[in-house]
Amino acid sequence: MFDFNRLELLSPVGDYERLIAAVNYGADAVYLGGLLFGMRAAPQNFTFEQLKSGVEFAHKNGVKVYLTCNTLPRNNEIIHFEEFIKNASDAGVDAVIATDIGLLSLIKKYTPDMEIHISTQAGIVNFVTANEFYNMGAKRVVLARELSLDEIAEIRAKTPKELDIEAFVHGAMCVSFSGRCLLSAYMVDRDANRGACAQPCRWGYHLMEEKRPNEFFPVYEDEKGTYILNAKDLCMIDHLDKLAEAGITSFKIEGRAKSAYYVSVVTNAYRMALDYLKDHKDNFDLPDYIRDEVFKVSHRSYCTGFFFGHPKDCQYYENSGYIREYDVVAVIDECKDGYLYCSQRNKFSLGDTVEILSPLQKPYEIKITEILDEKGEKLENACHAEMKFKIPCDKIFTNNSIIRMKK
Repeated sequence: MFDFNRLELLSPVGDYERLIAAVNYGADAVYLGGLLFGMRAAPQNFTFEQLKSGVEFAHKNGVKVYLTCNTLPRNNEIIHFEEFIKNASDAGVDAVIATDIGLLSLIKKYTPDMEIHISTQAGIVNFVTANEFYNMGAKRVVLARELSLDEIAEIRAKTPKELDIEAFVHGAMCVSFSGRCLLSAYMVDRDANRGACAQPCRWGYHLMEEKRPNEFFPVYEDEKGTYILNAKDLCMIDHLDKLAEAGITSFKIEGRAKSAYYVSVVTNAYRMALDYLKDHKDNFDLPDYIRDEVFKVSHRSYCTGFFFGHPKDCQYYENSGYIREYDVVAVIDECKDGYLYCSQRNKFSLGDTVEILSPLQKPYEIKITEILDEKGEKLENACHAEMKFKIPCDKIFTNNSIIRMKK
């Protein structure tokens, strides 16, 4: 039987707002990037001062911070690594996530006490490789996404118990092996292996015959469409018991480029699911209100990836867009005197029904019967960005709780 005390929920953080969201909604640890050497160039990421402040905030709340150093850097980037990794150590990060063996050697040279996690980019698919990284100083391996539960269980059985095993359990999937893709660099000169992927796997493609220029024919894998490289999103929230039994100790959510709302909701869902697992280890059947949360963020159709063997029905051919059925309409600043004092995010009106999401709580539904502005004047709707208002409600919610509405 697996040790519940070792199970970790690891959430993605693209900036300080998302760090606060992950911490507030139940992450045990977060992973984030600096301005260099991280596999996500699109998010704002963290300066040294922001990193130092973020680590302090996370540690104050009992949350660990892992810094990504998982690109495949070129010669001209190596000269910057000593300063980068020493700054990370000075900021107090708990571990760094690395792929490149050269960077691994430099981490050990410049910050010998730093905990090292080997990224999924390294493509670890067997126990020999996992053991070798452990012998080289790794405390954790993030396994390749192409592994089944049986393969993971064998790796766990044939590696030291001191070696942590981490795996992605939720989020976007890359069509290439362990994220090592050349398509973006080839087509638009944006190197996916250095954090700048343009996601050409999400694009629609057509066929052009050389003697018929500018005549484009659809490429059909089947009758559904032409997005032949577009993978569905991974979702394992119903199978956390099986993941734990296979030996996974860290459950990783993908999404450093996703919104603070996404981080809040998905972190909260998996936090509640893991807590539910602790009390129902012999009969893990999630309540609908927990499972439904992962459908209340922007997402593609879900699948279970390679965990149960060769993936079935894991590509989405119709389009590359997201399913988005809910909007955040406000955030709660304070609860007092029978009112919720809020900051507006999107328009809503009298008579609308909204849901309030607080950390580790079942969503709470209310109907908007009154909206008052800061002067106490009644409004028909809240329609100005960031406007302050209050609505009646006797229930108390945590500050920064989310108010959302179905489209």
